[in-house]
Amino acid sequence: MLLRRFRVGTPVVLLALFVALSLTAFGCGTQVQKPKDFYKIGGVLSTSGPAAPLGQPEQRSLMLFEEQINAKGGIDGVKVKFIIEDDESDPAKAAVAINKLIKQENVLAVIGSSSTGATLAMAPVASKEKITQVCCAAGTKITQPVNEWVFRTPPTDSMAITKVLQYLKNTLKVTEIAILHDSNAFGTGGADELQSKAPGYGIQVVAREQYGSTDTDMTAQLTKIKQTPAQALVVWGTNPGPASIAKNMQQLGMTIPYIGSHGIASKKFIELGGPAANGVVFPAGRLLIPSSIPAGSEWRKAVDEFSAAYKKKYGMDIDTYAAHGWDAGLIITDALKRAGNDPIKLRDEIEKTSKLVGIDGIYTYSPTNHDGLNVSDLIMIKIVNGAWTEAKSS
Repeated sequence: MLLRRFRVGTPVVLLALFVALSLTAFGCGTQVQKPKDFYKIGGVLSTSGPAAPLGQPEQRSLMLFEEQINAKGGIDGVKVKFIIEDDESDPAKAAVAINKLIKQENVLAVIGSSSTGATLAMAPVASKEKITQVCCAAGTKITQPVNEWVFRTPPTDSMAITKVLQYLKNTLKVTEIAILHDSNAFGTGGADELQSKAPGYGIQVVAREQYGSTDTDMTAQLTKIKQTPAQALVVWGTNPGPASIAKNMQQLGMTIPYIGSHGIASKKFIELGGPAANGVVFPAGRLLIPSSIPAGSEWRKAVDEFSAAYKKKYGMDIDTYAAHGWDAGLIITDALKRAGNDPIKLRDEIEKTSKLVGIDGIYTYSPTNHDGLNVSDLIMIKIVNGAWTEAKSS
C-alpha cells in the first residue's frame, strides 16, 4: 500500500526503500542476531580433583539443561551447546581453560568455576576479554566489589555466615567458638569473614586452625581446639575435609556442636561422614527441603520439576551444586533470548535480570548487585539419621 502513494522512480523513495531493506537484511534495529549453528556457552568446572563433588553435579545439570532446552526448540529455533572444560580443581588450569573457550571455541559466555580459587583465577580473563562469567562458587570476594563481567548463582559466603552467626547466637546461645577451615580461598575467605563478624553477635573466636584440601586426618588441629573453652566448632570448607573432621571429632569424643559451611550441602558429606555426620548443622538453599518453599509458588514448582527430571536422568537426588549448574544455564539462556549472538549485550541483559525463578532462589541482578540472591533464600539444616531436616531456630 505504501508503494502506491509514490512514483517508484522517485530517487528519495528508492533510497528509503534501499535503507529499509538493508536494515531488515542485516538485522539492525531491534532484531536479535542469531548464530549459524549453535549458541555456544563455555563451562569451566571441577569435574576431577578435590572439588569434584561440586563440579560433577554442576556438569550433570548443564547436560540435562541442554537436552531439555534443545528438545523444546532451543532459543527461537537455535540450539544451545555447552562446551565443558575440567580445571581439575586447579586455579591455574581454570585460567587456561577459560582462555581456550574464548579464543578457540568463541563462546558467548562462560560458566564457572566450581571453587572460589578457580573462579577468582578466571575473573581477570573474563574482564580482559569482555566475556560474561557466571560462577558457581560462593566466595564473597568474587563479586564484592562488583566485577562488571562476573555474576554468581549460589548464595554468598556472607549470606551463609550471617545465617550461621544468627544460629549460634539465637539458637545455641554460645559466646565462644573455634574455627577450623580449609587453607584454600573458600576456606580462608570464610574464616576471615566469620572472625570479623562474630564480635557483632557477641561471639568470641577462641581458636582458629586450618587444614589442607587433601588432608584426611585433622586430629592434631582438633586436639588443640579441644583444649580451649570453645562451645561450638565452625568448619568452613567443602568435601571431603569436613567429613573427615566429623569422624575425627567422634574419635576424640568431642561433643560440642559442629556447624558446617554451605560447602557441605550434598549427600556426599553424609556418605563420607557416615554416622559421624549426624547432628551436623549447616546453612543451605531451601531446595534441599522443598517443604520450606511455599507450596504452589513458581519456585516450588521449579524445584519439584528439576528434582524429578534429575532423578529420572541420573538416578540421584539433587543437591546444592546441581542447582548452581542449572541456574547458571538458566540465567545465561534467559538473557540470550533478548541479547542474541552479542556477548556485550548478553552481559547487559543478565544485569537487567529481575525476579527470574531458579532452583537456588529467585534472581535479581543490578549494576551494584551481581549476587542475585539474598539471606532469606537460605535455611539452617540438621542431619538426623542420615537425612536432611530443617534445624529448629529460636
